[in-house]
Amino acid sequence: MKEMIEGKIIRGVGGFYYVHDGIQSVIECRARGGFRRQEIKPLVGDNVRIILTEEDPGCGRIETIEPRKNELIRPAVANIDQALIVVAAARPAFHTGLLDRFLLWMSSQSIPVLIGISKTDLDENGEKQAQIRSSYEKAGYPIFAFSTETGRGLEELEAELRGKTTVLAGASGVGKSTLLNRLLAENVMETGDVSRKLGRGRHTTRHAEIFCFAPESFLCDTPGFTALDLPELEAEELKDYYEEFRGLEEKCAFRDCLHGREKGCAVRAAAEEGRIPAARYESYCHLLEEFRSRKKY
Repeated sequence: MKEMIEGKIIRGVGGFYYVHDGIQSVIECRARGGFRRQEIKPLVGDNVRIILTEEDPGCGRIETIEPRKNELIRPAVANIDQALIVVAAARPAFHTGLLDRFLLWMSSQSIPVLIGISKTDLDENGEKQAQIRSSYEKAGYPIFAFSTETGRGLEELEAELRGKTTVLAGASGVGKSTLLNRLLAENVMETGDVSRKLGRGRHTTRHAEIFCFAPESFLCDTPGFTALDLPELEAEELKDYYEEFRGLEEKCAFRDCLHGREKGCAVRAAAEEGRIPAARYESYCHLLEEFRSRKKY
């Protein structure tokens, strides 16, 4: 019986899947026919077992797909340990509402989230970093501020990413690609043959792709992931994703309070008094109205 090789799918294009062994090798594979009959489609991020083919020892066939612990639909990627949502301390301007959409998407999939503040070298007095921290540290999100220009803060961030599969998300221009290139810099020359095997540049359609930057440490790039849509939740569920609301709910005048514009709402009072960040609360109210409007139509 042929030896099984364990690995992770890091890219899929045109029926070919590229499996990384977690160290340095990438093997081009096809999936066995049984998956199609079972209506199972391998996904980027799947942990698989493959065998090398007799016809071409450098290629393989995916024999088994391990059970997935989670799965994102857009981008189509599986087995994510955590998400790193990147916002910029300068250019483009920080928007609470967009970050909250990203956070809601990941939280609705039970994926732990880190917030990365990039371009800190352009925030000389730290004002923007302080604003972001004041809103989101209270909500329980770990925050890592860094600069790819100076390297400050990258060591602490990289330590948090090692040994895990992390999906990168954020608005265009915040520095996701620059961060990815910086973390991969040590391996660029070593993996030149891997890049040629993956055929980057030959395909016009971009898909989610995973990069190995250290042993058993993967970063998933998500081109085109804007999180502009809302996850499939009911309006009544939204408040459950705001950690800073906990402990205030029982003080509301009405048990079914959604913490919008209702009278006697303890959450609204806390926002008005500065006990919870006003910008974060306003963002919540806008999202709540969107959920309510979507239900009507």
